[in-house]
Amino acid sequence: MKFVRFITKNAALANVPKHVDHFSKFSPSPLSMKQLLDFGSVNACEKTSFRFLRQELPVRLANIMKEIRLLPTPLLSTQSVQLVHSWYIQSLMEILEFYDKTPEDHTVLKEFVEALVRIQKRHSDVVPTMAEGVMEFKHMFGQDPVSSQNIQYFLDRFYMSRISMRMLINQHTLIFASRHARSSIGCISPHCRVTDVIQDAYECARTLCEQFYLCSPELEFTEINAVNGNSEPIHISTVPSHLHHVLFELFKNAMRATIENHDSSKTLPSIKVTVSLGGEDLSIKMSDRGGGVPVRKVERLFSYLYSTAPRPETTTQRRTPLAGFGHGLPLSRLYVRYFQGDLQLYPLEGYGTDALIYMKALTSDSVEKLPVFNKTVVRHYTSVPEADDWCVPRREPVDFTRNHAAK
Repeated sequence: MKFVRFITKNAALANVPKHVDHFSKFSPSPLSMKQLLDFGSVNACEKTSFRFLRQELPVRLANIMKEIRLLPTPLLSTQSVQLVHSWYIQSLMEILEFYDKTPEDHTVLKEFVEALVRIQKRHSDVVPTMAEGVMEFKHMFGQDPVSSQNIQYFLDRFYMSRISMRMLINQHTLIFASRHARSSIGCISPHCRVTDVIQDAYECARTLCEQFYLCSPELEFTEINAVNGNSEPIHISTVPSHLHHVLFELFKNAMRATIENHDSSKTLPSIKVTVSLGGEDLSIKMSDRGGGVPVRKVERLFSYLYSTAPRPETTTQRRTPLAGFGHGLPLSRLYVRYFQGDLQLYPLEGYGTDALIYMKALTSDSVEKLPVFNKTVVRHYTSVPEADDWCVPRREPVDFTRNHAAK
């Protein structure tokens, strides 16, 4: 019996490239926040969701799996990336087992939910595992402009694809198999009070900060509701866990910079947060007095191959550091961009940094931003960069004082 299962599994693995080629020919179908809310309301149909996901999840998996194959060979051959790739293959195979099954059978629906939960757990460590592979690649082979650009391009698309698939899986499992809060529809809160998320993210970052530095900056908060009057608290339809993730990361960075920039001061300047709701956008501005950075380094802060902190060591105690693999800011930007928002940094070198989060205020405008595999993607990985048609300055400023002293 075991031998039969072994043969069956090997046959399925042999067909994986064919399945990937087949489903990657289809483009993912982006959903809006409004569609997700409308579908997950009182009249939610598990059979409809089953039919959609058994087609859509293989399409999203296959599209990004085609890109994994285009990674630089040294990165693709790392143990970490190979492990992540094997997870994606296994998940694709499990979903395809339901491709010809009928949703009229309640047992099939139950097994589908169980498969989605397994996939979700299997992929829970994708980010740290992929990050370890990237750090291993950087340590062994260094950085060159072409590889760095391709890795940045890939990881933005890979992680965005992962966010989207977890979103779909969460919606299905929470609505049809879990007891989620009545105030939410799946993982979406239709009336999320933004100040509550900000306060909670601040308190979490503050607790962590005080464990390491024994102190933390205070929070000053301003709320501007230009739609319903400033007396009304701001509510928005959003995924609170996504917003919390972004704010927590920004608070961590702001606290660390503030403390290290005022290590000789008796008092710490506050972190100021302003939230403004307009007709189209919800904007959140976080201002710190952490000293800022030169403007030329801003984009570097969003690079997966760059971190201002030492590489974290793997220990048995899973204590969350204030900084780590350098994935915090780039991932945070993806969480905001997922529903057509954005995250931007505006530093004032020598003073501090303003971080601005932009989110769509209307659920009809909040549409998934999804990567699609096509010829343009292939050209991006395979084409040789052309020479710049502008003079390119040195990456690092020249220290003329040192050069003069040497003479």
